[in-house]
Amino acid sequence: MRTGRRARVLKITGLSLAGLLVLGTGAAGWAYWHLSDNISSVDINGALGDDRPARARTTPSPGVTEVPLPTESLNILVLGSDSRSGEENQELGGGEDGGARSDTAMVVHLDAGRTTATVVSIPRDTLVDRPSCPLPDGESTRPVSGAMFNTAYEVGGPVCAVKTVEALTDVRMDHYIEIDFAGFARLVDALGGVTVTTEVDIDDERSHLTLEAGTHHLDGTDALALARTRYGIGGGSDLDRIELQHRLVKALLEQIGRQDLLTDPAHLYEVADAVTGSLTADTGLDSLGELTRFGQSLRGLLSAGVTTLTMPVLPAPWDRNRVVADEPEAGELWASLR
Repeated sequence: MRTGRRARVLKITGLSLAGLLVLGTGAAGWAYWHLSDNISSVDINGALGDDRPARARTTPSPGVTEVPLPTESLNILVLGSDSRSGEENQELGGGEDGGARSDTAMVVHLDAGRTTATVVSIPRDTLVDRPSCPLPDGESTRPVSGAMFNTAYEVGGPVCAVKTVEALTDVRMDHYIEIDFAGFARLVDALGGVTVTTEVDIDDERSHLTLEAGTHHLDGTDALALARTRYGIGGGSDLDRIELQHRLVKALLEQIGRQDLLTDPAHLYEVADAVTGSLTADTGLDSLGELTRFGQSLRGLLSAGVTTLTMPVLPAPWDRNRVVADEPEAGELWASLR
């Protein structure tokens, strides 16, 4: 009888473990599907075709036939959208539905090896020659000379933003990533906030942020407000805001570096859900697997290895409230990223 009872106990235990394994596998599968389904996708390559700057080529090391993770250099256009449909974005200061603009634009250049990076901000008030861009309905936008940079996204979405950046820089954008107001705030909260030091007092009625000069630990809402602040500091220019955004980039990298997400699956899921929930990416980064592999390739990139810059600009001669690329310095900067 003891032998029969032991057999029944083992059988029940085995069935229970098998059930937990199935449930665990099912939960993991659902989580993977949910996170992948969060991501919106845009086919930049299909829309723009071959009439683009050449891709950067990295010569592989002699004798290396297989690389576990990608290590070639990359250029990525990262946009912060000031609006996407939804109450959360509007509560955080986004525009009306259908009126989104690229509030923040950064070209992120990852050097070969991906242990160092250069982040170059393009002021949204920059006047550029906006090219003709294809639209989803088969029509095209008309080219415009002297248009504000951030109107490219407004009239033609991600495809036109990428094409305008490539026309301005002659640098191929290998990938495109966009996150909206709500997504940025949720990401910061999921990471436990960020610590930022400001050198001057900030009192901006438009971004609803008031901070004394010094070091502050900010939650998602205040971090977003800091990223949007321009009128409460300096001369109220976009260049002042970009300096604050660069501080935030460094702060986010340092906060991520402090956490070992792989040892805390629940926290990892929270961060991943925050990132993917408001993310639009090109078709090369529009799945959780592709994003995970990309993230793993950056494991050697630390905050100290990131250089933040702003495209050299000067006031437009015909409009002192706008800026234009300062040549030849701007061209030399972009050439260094090809």
